[in-house]
Amino acid sequence: MTACGQQNQKAADGKAPAASAQISGAGATFPAPLYAKWAELQRADTGLTLNYQAIGSGGGIKQIKAKTVAFGASDKPLKPEELDADGLAQFPTVIGGVVPIVNVPGVQPGQLKLTGPVLADIFLGKVKKWNEPAIAALNPGVALPNLPITVVHRSDGSGTTFLFTSYLTAVAPQWTSVGASDAVKWPTGLGGKGNDGVSAFVKQTSGAIGYVEYAFAKQNSLPHASLQNAAGQFVAPTAEAFAAAAAGADWTKAPGFYLLLINQPGANAWPITGATFVLMHKNQADAANGKAVLSFVDWAYDKGDAAASELAYVPLPAALKSQVRQSWTSIVGPDGKPVYTPAAQ
Repeated sequence: MTACGQQNQKAADGKAPAASAQISGAGATFPAPLYAKWAELQRADTGLTLNYQAIGSGGGIKQIKAKTVAFGASDKPLKPEELDADGLAQFPTVIGGVVPIVNVPGVQPGQLKLTGPVLADIFLGKVKKWNEPAIAALNPGVALPNLPITVVHRSDGSGTTFLFTSYLTAVAPQWTSVGASDAVKWPTGLGGKGNDGVSAFVKQTSGAIGYVEYAFAKQNSLPHASLQNAAGQFVAPTAEAFAAAAAGADWTKAPGFYLLLINQPGANAWPITGATFVLMHKNQADAANGKAVLSFVDWAYDKGDAAASELAYVPLPAALKSQVRQSWTSIVGPDGKPVYTPAAQ
């Protein structure tokens, strides 16, 4: 496998350099639409090719630990002690939001209001119909049907599930019986594989509710619910609301970039916001391969913000990008030297 040319390097004729790289990644479906777009744009710009398998965060973590891919991707950040145990580096690439999606006849996108505790009771199977008092009290004037609720959740190990259940654990004491993880024992409902599987089940099932990364709701035109945030405000999921949730985050005090953005303060903050992460081995057996992965991310930081915004993700702040780039000195080749040095920003 040959290393790609220096970041943004092109041949004199303006075409991508002949010496290009192929990199493999696997994991989170949360950022999959964006990674596909970044790969398309970067291949045209530098010749680098990405083979990314959207198999869920749990699968991505397993594959990077097994060294079957160049990088793993997860919306569930690994704690510093787990990173150290497996010799891994971790860093965020973009920020997004997890949203409840619904298929309730007569209810328009964003019209349905829910609180965390009511959402927990729905996913616990305690609230069984859309017109029950717990939901009706939050939605005066909305014509809620006498229709059974069908819960749809992830069937695979999922960082989206981790964020969703972390939120329910934070705001609903009754959810502690289920807990927060990338895979939990669901009390009720149907399982769909990936964000796309949950989207498909909700879209085809009248009375369904599920949870997906916002880009999937947007791409599939699925009605979403508004949620009450920590400030007591009902907010809709938007890139601005995700950015508001991330605004107060202090990544400088987050070893291994382990930081959750659940139920953050702020009148406009979306309560289920999170970053998605890349996982790599600190000691790269193939320095060219490691260099190619970091070159891909560096290019995305430099040229990929517009694509991220178009898909309703939130690009990382400049200061955080700089912090991440500095952390890459810990990713070294067989000679003990960093595999990639970013160009001056």
